[in-house]
Amino acid sequence: MAAAATTRTRTTPSNLASWRDVSPAGVVLVGGPEEYLGIRAMDHIRAQVRAAFPDVEVSRLAAGSYEPGTLAMNVSPSLFGEHKLIEVEGVESMNDAFLADALAYLSRPEPDAVLVLRHAGGVRGKKLLDAVKAGGWPVVDCQPLKKDADKSAFVAAEFRAAGRKITSDGVQTLVNAVGANLSELAAACSQLIADATGAVTPELVDRYYGGRIEATAFKVADAAMAGNGPLALSTLRHALATGADPVPLVAALAAKLRTLAKVAGAQGSSAQIARELGMQPWLVEQAQRDVRHWTPDGLVRAIQATAEADAQVKGLSRDPVYAVEHAVTVIATSARRH
Repeated sequence: MAAAATTRTRTTPSNLASWRDVSPAGVVLVGGPEEYLGIRAMDHIRAQVRAAFPDVEVSRLAAGSYEPGTLAMNVSPSLFGEHKLIEVEGVESMNDAFLADALAYLSRPEPDAVLVLRHAGGVRGKKLLDAVKAGGWPVVDCQPLKKDADKSAFVAAEFRAAGRKITSDGVQTLVNAVGANLSELAAACSQLIADATGAVTPELVDRYYGGRIEATAFKVADAAMAGNGPLALSTLRHALATGADPVPLVAALAAKLRTLAKVAGAQGSSAQIARELGMQPWLVEQAQRDVRHWTPDGLVRAIQATAEADAQVKGLSRDPVYAVEHAVTVIATSARRH
């Protein structure tokens, strides 16, 4: 660990490290507002340190209530020579005492200590963050995964890391079902990895999470987009009867139509389109298959109906249920059935 702590990793010009594979170093900055990824990054570092040095002494400090001299006391060598791991939370709300001590420490880090700084975002402490980056220490950027493509990549990586298989359709079904919250998505991955005996398929995901509102919303959207009005309306009415809100139902329709419109107007192979649009290639291929059911005029009608429904379910109509039913009917009748 001494060598690892004193060697400054310079794998990229900005010294960015992935939260999945960041290695311990004298100082590690875990930045960004995505709490779950920050927790995973810190857990990963801690596990590596403990694996290398089972007797490591772990200390946790709060930067906002920091007392002068505490950092030096925690990193100083002990009589028994244990390695030290110091985890500092709330660096985004640090007080002046912590800033002063941390800046001083960066100039003379202890060779047998690992200092992990968790900064959740904002401009507070920029001087310290800049000093860490300038020093060449690893920096982990934990940003929210907002795009479905990023969430899909996350799911695929979770299964790959566990040595398990999930189909591409299974990935999308899982993201649709529980993708609103990253920690819930990770928990769903863990449960399926633990319980499934073979490759995880959409049917298995649906068995576990088909009752989720997000999953129901995309079932409605899939049926409507395929031109199956009776199935779309029956699924919609069941969802509404069991407490689903019209807003996420309309959002699912809009998401499907946006993807279809983007792919319909794109040129090139599925791989080229995926790169240009920032989508997964298999999702582009799925949209290319779906677009065969649509004429340009039909797609315009569906988008207009969904835009109107979106405004109505968000307050412009006294009957949001009718608004979403009307949008589903228009979409289903606008698609060409084959």
